[in-house]
Amino acid sequence: MFYTDFSFGGRYVRNTYALKMSAVWFCCLLITVNASAFEIESERLFESDNQRNELRILSSTDLDYMEPIIRSYQMQYPATSVLYTVASSIELYRAISEEQANYDVVISSAMDLQMKLVNDGLALEHQSSEVDALPAWSRWGNSLFAFTQEPAVLLASKRGMNGLSMPQNRKELIELLRDNPEQFNGKIGTYDIRESGAGYLFATQDSRQSDAFWRLSEVIGSLSPKLYCCSSAMINALHSGEISLAYNVLGSYASAVLDESDDGSIVPLTDYQIFMLRTALLPKRSKQPVLGGTFIDFLADSANRALIDQQVGLPAINGEVFNTHQHYRPIALGPGLLVFLDKIKRKRFIKAWSDALLQP
Repeated sequence: MFYTDFSFGGRYVRNTYALKMSAVWFCCLLITVNASAFEIESERLFESDNQRNELRILSSTDLDYMEPIIRSYQMQYPATSVLYTVASSIELYRAISEEQANYDVVISSAMDLQMKLVNDGLALEHQSSEVDALPAWSRWGNSLFAFTQEPAVLLASKRGMNGLSMPQNRKELIELLRDNPEQFNGKIGTYDIRESGAGYLFATQDSRQSDAFWRLSEVIGSLSPKLYCCSSAMINALHSGEISLAYNVLGSYASAVLDESDDGSIVPLTDYQIFMLRTALLPKRSKQPVLGGTFIDFLADSANRALIDQQVGLPAINGEVFNTHQHYRPIALGPGLLVFLDKIKRKRFIKAWSDALLQP
């Protein structure tokens, strides 16, 4: 017998093969495995002192934000270890929809892709007093449950603004960029929606709110923008001085990193502000759906909202803010999220976005 170690989505896996296996068959198998493996960004095992269970979570949420939640969950379930795996929202979707990866809970900021998993019958139903108590708009049936409501915001570098007034809405942002092209050329960042599930969601929902989205996209596109995978990358680029403005960044991530007294400034545009709901579901192939349900209940429990808000820095579910701020626009859970996932519509939208943002 011989052993071969190979990379599987960032991890190393050891397989055993018989010596008489042909080299050609082995190479073909190796290529197939690597080609199908979804890409993992990071992974960590939170061990328990008296382990009897292991909960497997696949998530697009950065580990730093989820660690306090996992630690607090383990105080209630001390015999449960938690394997927490981070992947991009698109890779996460592929892992569940195509590769039938073995996880017990799936958490993502890409509401549309989560909704598609439910619509395609790849999520289990779950009922409990905790999820039943969620506002109706923050859940879909008994399969998809939101535990945060996070705004998309404009970030600005005070140094990069060089004394210019901060824009208060998209009209003022467009005017700012048009009037100061030399100052902002190559200094604006936004999502690459071809690669980012959350970015694609924000862009499609943005386009539904106002035609200003396309006018703004064309102006940004004329200024050689920089495109990023995720909010954390845009925040880092702003902090380093690589860019001066970042559009549609997750406000929760920005608040946790940027100090308002420092160079970075969060600019909540007042014409409208889109709110993404971070959602969780139980994948159909979960081997421990009851255990997975305990984690979803923990996220949904109103008693844990202070933990999510204050210790984690992710705004917990709170319907009152939408009643008092008319320009806040939560993205609704429902079949409407599937519209832009249609292959033809997605291709057309990305083509229009590319024409606007990727100008020669």
